[in-house]
Amino acid sequence: MELIQNTADLSAYLAADEVIDHHHPRVRETAARLAAGVEDSYGYARAAYEFVRDDIPHSQDSGDPRVTWRASDVLERCTGICHAKAHALAALLRAEDIPTALCYQRLTHDGAAGHVVHGLIAVRFHGAWHRQDPRGNKPGVDARFSLDGERLAWIPDPESNEMDYPVLYAEPHPVVLGALKAAPDRPYLWKTLPTAL
Repeated sequence: MELIQNTADLSAYLAADEVIDHHHPRVRETAARLAAGVEDSYGYARAAYEFVRDDIPHSQDSGDPRVTWRASDVLERCTGICHAKAHALAALLRAEDIPTALCYQRLTHDGAAGHVVHGLIAVRFHGAWHRQDPRGNKPGVDARFSLDGERLAWIPDPESNEMDYPVLYAEPHPVVLGALKAAPDRPYLWKTLPTAL
């Protein structure tokens, strides 16, 4: 699949905003701590990915009812669904000047009928975009950081009307962000997550 930037301006994938708030002290402190133990930007990207994947539990897996959507809040509260974790990873990577996009899949809704939009990121290295899924591993899910072939949590099944969306967004998709912001808790969010973009 060819990944398509929704803006040609690469600097948009380094920008800070209300969601990917990499200027926030919590994001800066976390980025500095992760950067201290690595040799280069590739090592940093892997360390940031593994930190978000492994040290910030997916709120569905942990049973945490809180909804986070701003990167600094995800890092502070140590919880979030896939979209929130993608926002946190994007902020950590952009904090170290690594272009990072938000991207999405349409998957069968876990434990329910219908579909749901799943969030992940793409990181730019060596002139190409590489998708990464920081959702968090669990039985049946073994996502890994990779620039040599994708190691995502899920591969969409076209027979089940699942799909990869090829567009790389500089900012969260409005329907995703709207659902996150409107949800008072995760059980409510589970009923209102978008089914498609």
